[in-house]
Amino acid sequence: MQKITLLIHCKDQKGIIAAVTNYISKVEGNITYIDQHVDIEQNVFFMRLESEFTNNAISLDSIKTDFEQTIAKDFGMTWNFYDKEIKAKMALFVSKYNHCLYDILGRQSAGELNIEITLIISNHMDLKPIADQFNIPFYHVPFTKDCKDVGEKQQTELLKKYGINFIVLARYMQIITPNLISLYKNKIINIHHSFLPAFPGAKPYHSAFKRGVKIIGATSHYVTEELDEGPIIEQDIARVSHINSVDDFIMKGRDLERTVLARAIKLHSERKVMVYDNKTVVFY
Repeated sequence: MQKITLLIHCKDQKGIIAAVTNYISKVEGNITYIDQHVDIEQNVFFMRLESEFTNNAISLDSIKTDFEQTIAKDFGMTWNFYDKEIKAKMALFVSKYNHCLYDILGRQSAGELNIEITLIISNHMDLKPIADQFNIPFYHVPFTKDCKDVGEKQQTELLKKYGINFIVLARYMQIITPNLISLYKNKIINIHHSFLPAFPGAKPYHSAFKRGVKIIGATSHYVTEELDEGPIIEQDIARVSHINSVDDFIMKGRDLERTVLARAIKLHSERKVMVYDNKTVVFY
């Protein structure tokens, strides 16, 4: 049995749902989940559909070809079929902070994330013992203003070598190059505190504490060339007050970073996020 996820977006028009569901039935598929959304302002239709195919005589490649010619072309769809049984290959980029790294590796080991963590790339050696502990290949790739071109070349070669599908920046403290962003468009996930741009710099929690904020948060988004301006995947907040110390802020903030990044990874790997016009449609 093949379990397939289909993602579609196109101009909103009559008959899309009927055409797609009738097609799945025609190729002997059983729909197990379907959801859709219409962006009224931009007149764009989005759909996510899961189905099971029990007839092994009908290949996924033949379904793709037929779907393009009989359905997608008529409606002007941007679409893709994904095999749910194939785990996405993920690369982790890290620096010195270990809280997100430990959380992701722990969740993956516990079976909470249906992904394959193929390698870890870092601009420092500090977290290599963690990679060794989980038996994941670790590569030290220096990345400073004097060696960015060399670093990018090494990163790209490693990502191609391991057949990486998407990248997660688990508190990687370097700016990703435009070339790498173009190679992995909407496939590089970042996490940061939600104070930006109000509290930029190396110590945002200290700045927030001095300002007397009442909530702190974390945001996970896709990376674009505009720093921290990419499509948002997931966000969350925690309440704080005058009784909390700076250390409390940092602890709460790191908890949020862990959970928000893990949710974003899960949503992305399960094909529940669609990007359009620097925004996302997320099918929870």
